[in-house]
Amino acid sequence: MELFLIIVFVLGYIAISIEHTIKINKLIPALLMMGICWASISFGITGITSWLDPQSSELINISSFGFEKRMVLLEQTLLHHFGKTAEILFFLIGAMAIVEMIDHFEGFNSINRLIKTNKKITLLWIISFIAFFLSAIIDNLTTTIVLITIIRKILHETSDRMWFSGLIVIAANAGGAWTPIGDVTTTMLWMAEKVTTQKLILLLSIPSFINILVPLIIASFMPVFKGNVTKIEDDGVKKHYSSIILIAGLVLIILVPIFKTTTHLPTYIGMMLSLSIFAILAEILSNRMIRLKLGVERKEEHTGPTLSALGKIDIPSVLFFLGVLMTVSAMESIGTISNFGQTVSQYIPETLFVTLLGLCSAVIDNVPLVAASIGMFTAAPDANVWHFIAYAAGTGGSILILGSAAGVVAMGMEKITFVWYLKNISLLAIAGYFAGIGVFLLLV
Repeated sequence: MELFLIIVFVLGYIAISIEHTIKINKLIPALLMMGICWASISFGITGITSWLDPQSSELINISSFGFEKRMVLLEQTLLHHFGKTAEILFFLIGAMAIVEMIDHFEGFNSINRLIKTNKKITLLWIISFIAFFLSAIIDNLTTTIVLITIIRKILHETSDRMWFSGLIVIAANAGGAWTPIGDVTTTMLWMAEKVTTQKLILLLSIPSFINILVPLIIASFMPVFKGNVTKIEDDGVKKHYSSIILIAGLVLIILVPIFKTTTHLPTYIGMMLSLSIFAILAEILSNRMIRLKLGVERKEEHTGPTLSALGKIDIPSVLFFLGVLMTVSAMESIGTISNFGQTVSQYIPETLFVTLLGLCSAVIDNVPLVAASIGMFTAAPDANVWHFIAYAAGTGGSILILGSAAGVVAMGMEKITFVWYLKNISLLAIAGYFAGIGVFLLLV
């Protein structure tokens, strides 16, 4: 059984990694391997001898269990894992909806109006710092899209935009690693109660900052970032309340971890509360904008910002996360992941293993890597290894352009080739990655 599930997982993993080659969206193999794995467990339930108890998180011997008792245990386990996965998915849906509503009001254009420099190197540092701190609040993908859109209005040379985009990818991934809401992988660790908000920020803020600081220092001496750019021109497009909606949206997202700490309720409750408050504000402002523009009340057929935002949510990504997380939980349930973790720990030091995990995230998706590592290690909550995993998985994806969602979107928006990124940006990302590891190990 274990061998079969591993084969299914590996094949699915390969299909996910080469989605651009085979032209099949990664959600399809993710959902397929989820269905195959759980169906296989159901059909072969009578031959399974050990099971990970969802309540105690310990492997138990089920050899003496009858068929009916095994099926009840399977149902309970499946419901447990689906509940945990749903928490993550609804959290992400809420965050995506808020970001889409901010974009509906062109809130991110407020960032563009703050940039006044005409020096390339100064612009690079400003854009990179904005990416670092913005991605700590919203997802890396959105941050990259927003900032590449901004530099398109500033830089007219394609080659310049490619270099800037490469540094934006590094900064966005680094910024997403040090807060529980900045990246899917840190969110997973946070919601699995492996890390707390306070210690995550305390331990990873400096290493993550070093991760982008080192590439920026090196880039400052490169000829491509010398000289000036054309003076930034305002395109004249400024919607009413754009700055207000941006600040309100970011504040409400930031308040979610505080809500969790205060109430001890699941994070998706806090995110849904923030979404509802933000939706009320968005609808009120939208109605006011319509009255200002038309001098009339909103017509019934008008689609408000809430429905518009919900219609733009990246559902394929949500389904991909569902498939991957539930597949990993299937292997976790029959003890495959914990057994693998025990074997690895005997031969590879923990620090080296996590470092290699980060390098692997440059090649393959970091979501299943982190999902597997959660079941692989038995360390206590807030142990250093969990924070190291968050850093490695979050920043290691910058080494190759296909290693992160931010890199993939930059590749598409600016037509950056895999080879160009490898020759020009990868060494900068590697320097930042290992510099951050060094600082992290010194801190712990």
